[in-house]
Amino acid sequence: MSSLLHLDSTNFTSEVLKSEMPVLVDFWAPWCAPCRIIAPVVEELAVDYEGKLKVCKLNTDESGELAAKYGIRGIPTLGVFKNGEMVDTIVGAVPRSMIEDKLKYYLNSHVN
Repeated sequence: MSSLLHLDSTNFTSEVLKSEMPVLVDFWAPWCAPCRIIAPVVEELAVDYEGKLKVCKLNTDESGELAAKYGIRGIPTLGVFKNGEMVDTIVGAVPRSMIEDKLKYYLNSHVN
Protein backbone atom coordinates (compact mmCIF):
# COMPACT_ATOMS: atom_id res chain seq x y z
CA MET A 1 0.00 0.00 0.00
CA SER A 2 1.57 3.23 -1.15
CA SER A 3 1.06 6.50 0.66
CA LEU A 4 1.78 8.43 -2.53
CA LEU A 5 -0.61 11.35 -3.03
CA HIS A 6 -1.64 12.74 -6.41
CA LEU A 7 -1.83 16.51 -6.52
CA ASP A 8 -3.70 19.05 -8.59
CA SER A 9 -4.83 22.63 -8.10
CA THR A 10 -7.65 21.56 -5.77
CA ASN A 11 -5.48 19.88 -3.12
CA PHE A 12 -1.99 21.43 -3.54
CA THR A 13 -2.45 24.07 -0.84
CA SER A 14 -3.89 21.69 1.76
CA GLU A 15 -1.51 18.78 1.07
CA VAL A 16 1.73 20.68 0.43
CA LEU A 17 1.65 24.28 1.60
CA LYS A 18 -0.21 23.59 4.84
CA SER A 19 1.53 20.28 5.61
CA GLU A 20 2.90 19.82 9.12
CA MET A 21 5.73 17.65 7.75
CA PRO A 22 8.15 18.14 4.86
CA VAL A 23 6.79 17.25 1.41
CA LEU A 24 8.52 15.80 -1.63
CA VAL A 25 6.66 16.71 -4.83
CA ASP A 26 7.47 14.81 -8.03
CA PHE A 27 6.70 17.14 -10.95
CA TRP A 28 6.25 14.71 -13.86
CA ALA A 29 4.34 13.96 -17.08
CA PRO A 30 3.21 10.62 -18.57
CA TRP A 31 5.21 11.08 -21.80
CA CYS A 32 8.49 11.75 -19.94
CA ALA A 33 10.84 8.73 -20.07
CA PRO A 34 13.11 9.91 -17.20
CA CYS A 35 9.94 10.45 -15.12
CA ARG A 36 9.03 6.80 -15.62
CA ILE A 37 12.57 5.78 -14.65
CA ILE A 38 12.43 7.66 -11.34
CA ALA A 39 8.79 6.77 -10.51
CA PRO A 40 9.60 3.49 -8.68
CA VAL A 41 12.14 5.32 -6.50
CA VAL A 42 9.56 7.98 -5.61
CA GLU A 43 7.05 5.23 -4.75
CA GLU A 44 9.64 3.47 -2.51
CA LEU A 45 10.39 6.75 -0.73
CA ALA A 46 6.66 7.23 -0.04
CA VAL A 47 6.60 3.88 1.77
CA ASP A 48 9.99 4.12 3.48
CA TYR A 49 9.47 7.64 4.83
CA GLU A 50 5.79 7.32 5.76
CA GLY A 51 5.07 9.36 8.87
CA LYS A 52 8.19 11.52 8.38
CA LEU A 53 7.73 12.85 4.86
CA LYS A 54 4.74 13.32 2.61
CA VAL A 55 5.44 12.19 -0.97
CA CYS A 56 3.27 13.50 -3.80
CA LYS A 57 3.13 13.51 -7.60
CA LEU A 58 1.95 16.42 -9.72
CA ASN A 59 1.27 15.88 -13.43
CA THR A 60 2.65 19.01 -15.11
CA ASP A 61 0.45 18.48 -18.18
CA GLU A 62 -2.68 18.69 -16.02
CA SER A 63 -1.41 21.34 -13.57
CA GLY A 64 0.89 23.49 -15.66
CA GLU A 65 0.06 26.62 -13.69
CA LEU A 66 1.50 25.09 -10.52
CA ALA A 67 4.63 23.92 -12.32
CA ALA A 68 5.08 27.44 -13.73
CA LYS A 69 4.50 29.05 -10.32
CA TYR A 70 7.40 27.05 -8.88
CA GLY A 71 9.69 27.59 -11.86
CA ILE A 72 9.69 23.99 -13.04
CA ARG A 73 11.45 24.08 -16.42
CA GLY A 74 12.44 20.44 -16.81
CA ILE A 75 10.99 17.19 -15.64
CA PRO A 76 11.31 15.16 -13.60
CA THR A 77 11.90 17.74 -10.91
CA LEU A 78 11.55 16.76 -7.28
CA GLY A 79 10.63 19.74 -5.13
CA VAL A 80 11.27 19.68 -1.39
CA PHE A 81 8.73 21.76 0.52
CA LYS A 82 9.04 22.68 4.17
CA ASN A 83 6.79 25.06 6.10
CA GLY A 84 4.87 25.91 2.94
CA GLU A 85 7.88 26.90 0.85
CA MET A 86 9.89 25.08 -1.79
CA VAL A 87 13.35 24.92 -0.19
CA ASP A 88 15.17 22.71 -2.69
CA THR A 89 14.88 20.92 -6.02
CA ILE A 90 16.41 17.86 -7.60
CA VAL A 91 16.26 17.78 -11.40
CA GLY A 92 16.48 14.64 -13.49
CA ALA A 93 16.42 10.90 -12.92
CA VAL A 94 19.03 10.81 -10.19
CA PRO A 95 20.08 7.91 -7.93
CA ARG A 96 18.00 7.26 -4.82
CA SER A 97 21.04 7.97 -2.63
CA MET A 98 21.22 11.54 -3.96
CA ILE A 99 17.54 12.12 -3.19
CA GLU A 100 17.89 10.62 0.29
CA ASP A 101 20.92 12.79 1.09
CA LYS A 102 18.84 15.91 0.41
CA LEU A 103 15.82 14.57 2.26
CA LYS A 104 17.87 13.63 5.33
CA TYR A 105 19.26 17.15 5.45
CA TYR A 106 15.76 18.62 5.69
CA LEU A 107 14.36 15.89 7.92
CA ASN A 108 17.24 16.02 10.41
CA SER A 109 17.70 19.76 10.60
CA HIS A 110 15.64 22.66 11.73
CA VAL A 111 15.99 24.39 8.38
CA ASN A 112 12.96 26.56 7.68
